[in-house]
Amino acid sequence: MSIVTVQLGQCGNQIGHEVFSALCSDIRGSHGLCSKKENESYHDSCKERFFCEEESGVPIARAVLVDMEPKVISQTLSMAARSGHWKYNSHSHFCQKQGSGNNWANGYSVHGPRHKEAIMNLVQKEAEKCDRLGGFFTIMSMAGGTGSGLGAFVTQCLRDAFPTSFILNHVIWPYGTGEVIVQNYNSVLTLSHLYQSSDALLVHENDVIHKICAQLMNIKQISFRDVNQVIAHQLGSVFQPTHTAGEGSGYSRNPLGDLMETLVPHPEFKLLGLRNIPQMPENSLAYSTFSWPGLIKHLRQMLIANAKMEEGIDWQVRPPHPGSSIPSTNKPLHFNTSIANLVILRGKDVHDVDLGSFQDPSLYTSWLNPQDAFSAWKTPRAFNKYEKSASLVSNSQFLLKPLDSIVGKAWNMFASKAYLHQYTKFGIQEEDFLDCFTTLEQVISSYTNL
Repeated sequence: MSIVTVQLGQCGNQIGHEVFSALCSDIRGSHGLCSKKENESYHDSCKERFFCEEESGVPIARAVLVDMEPKVISQTLSMAARSGHWKYNSHSHFCQKQGSGNNWANGYSVHGPRHKEAIMNLVQKEAEKCDRLGGFFTIMSMAGGTGSGLGAFVTQCLRDAFPTSFILNHVIWPYGTGEVIVQNYNSVLTLSHLYQSSDALLVHENDVIHKICAQLMNIKQISFRDVNQVIAHQLGSVFQPTHTAGEGSGYSRNPLGDLMETLVPHPEFKLLGLRNIPQMPENSLAYSTFSWPGLIKHLRQMLIANAKMEEGIDWQVRPPHPGSSIPSTNKPLHFNTSIANLVILRGKDVHDVDLGSFQDPSLYTSWLNPQDAFSAWKTPRAFNKYEKSASLVSNSQFLLKPLDSIVGKAWNMFASKAYLHQYTKFGIQEEDFLDCFTTLEQVISSYTNL
């Protein structure tokens, strides 16, 4: 099944480009760790998911690019074409001249309705090129105006136009210190609207990725491109083909559906986080060896201690003792309770790995059977230069703190009516804000009580 990617705003378009580049360099790499037959079916499966074939033999990304100013889209199109390995369809983009000025209401109430027909026509055309449409993957940031406001509007349109397709929103959480004064307003509005129309939100926090670049990748002057490449690597580690059942079952045909089925058992809980290990600069790879038990042990501790990377994990955090039915308020400090987890293993000897430690009932909320709450996908085909790598997609309490903080900051500004006139002039009223606060307070309360 194929996935149509919708890249929204500057951030969405830059990350989208890095994602397709990462997928392409992975399928071009000869990893020599799996059989030729395995490699070929991996190759075909990836192509079917993300690219359509051209007569010229250059794969074309199944993507629609949307931005309200032309600069980033034209850079993105030409960078892809210059690579010679893949490109975008020259007709699948939509841009205007004026931008959204970091104003969510401008993107949502003005640009959205005004350009709905043109944008949805492009999406429809891409969807019609798929033999079987698996769903939509949107990439956007929450802080600005186009990605967030127009992104929320387009997601609603996708839900209306394709009621039975899966929609996964990939959302970039802004830096805590922030680059936009109204980013907390924009974030609250975006999240609450996406919660109504999306099947799941996969969240990357800028601060976390920045730390990974500094501490694990040893990058001295970190650019947005460095950050985006780490994000793209992590996304690729989830979306490249895997066997979702046993070894002989062939590659998963429905990546988005399989992801939602395993991770979103209840519509109140839609926030997914992503961890990936190992991550290191390419020149260190030659000097490193990894064992599966070591990787799994680290990944599990990252989950329960809510560590975002394999350095600086708090090893003191332990799950509560089984059988002790403590109310959630008395749980051990900093313990991150999960609803559902998915571990994805890529590389040699994957089929012998013991994942029993992830099936421990004390990791999960009491209302789900641990057998239903944990899934594993595997493939002997290595990913992007790593002989062995493991990813964890988790529906857990990982975002509680950042979410609480953003809602709190936005509420403080709202209480003193700061900058509200910027939104009311585009038709977003105080009641709309209050509805959004209510939605997110409910999400915070649900996750807190796991």
